[in-house]
Amino acid sequence: MFDTEKSTASAWFRQLRDDIVVAFEALEDSHDTGPFSDAQPGRFEVTETKRQSEDGTDAGGGLMSVMRGGRVFEKVGVNVSTVYGTLGERAQQAMAARKGIPGMTEDPRFWASGISLVAHMQNPHVPAVHMNTRMFWTPHAWWFGGGSDLNPCIEYDEDTAHFHATQKAHLDPHGPGHYPRLKAWADEYFYIPHRKRARGVGGIFMDDHCTGDWQADFALTQDIGRAFLPAFLPLVEKRRVQGFSDADKTAQLVHRGLYAEYNLVYDRGTKFGLETGHDPDAVLMSLPPMAKWV
Repeated sequence: MFDTEKSTASAWFRQLRDDIVVAFEALEDSHDTGPFSDAQPGRFEVTETKRQSEDGTDAGGGLMSVMRGGRVFEKVGVNVSTVYGTLGERAQQAMAARKGIPGMTEDPRFWASGISLVAHMQNPHVPAVHMNTRMFWTPHAWWFGGGSDLNPCIEYDEDTAHFHATQKAHLDPHGPGHYPRLKAWADEYFYIPHRKRARGVGGIFMDDHCTGDWQADFALTQDIGRAFLPAFLPLVEKRRVQGFSDADKTAQLVHRGLYAEYNLVYDRGTKFGLETGHDPDAVLMSLPPMAKWV
């Protein structure tokens, strides 16, 4: 049961990954003026990831695609995976959504597929960004999750407005209540309690999304993914040509420290990936190449 739905979702996440990789490499090629334009255009290094269960049997895997030292991207990872197996007690506690699912202890099988992206940029005027969408299945329950959020170290109100307006435009066809609810969820989820501040300027986020209508829930998840490139690419194209100072670069590195703190202390996806034995390099690809604490 659900084999068709699972294969459909997995194929969609892979296609979204392919589209983003092509778009990001095109940004590298087109950057011919401004800071870093005299460097070689960056390219993704693609590594197949594999996961094994405790008894050594196949437990899925995916593709880790990372670009380092490009003209536009200092480090960007676009990972896609489909994993399966059984969830131990600690992994169940690290689940990003539901805990204590009836029947899970007796039958802890699971299947999960998704795409995860984090981009750290060369130019401090270009915002860092995060995006993921995913589907989770057990014999007892299924749900979708995901979203995207913008993380500038130098904020521009018009960039924030564009990012949010694009997401709203993609969500509104599914019902006018989705965007305000998912925006508020992102504001809550990407808050850093020990710093008493948000990680960035927000976006949209959902987890444990299951109305019982798989097609409708999948369509919403797809449009969360489709919103990403039109929300983000125009900001990159506008800001990548701007000059910057040493103070701007320091502000970027300090902000990256904030990002690293969040991902290592609070991010539930990071905890779940490590607890389920996924490739740690793939799980931790979200960390910036350089950061600073002052």
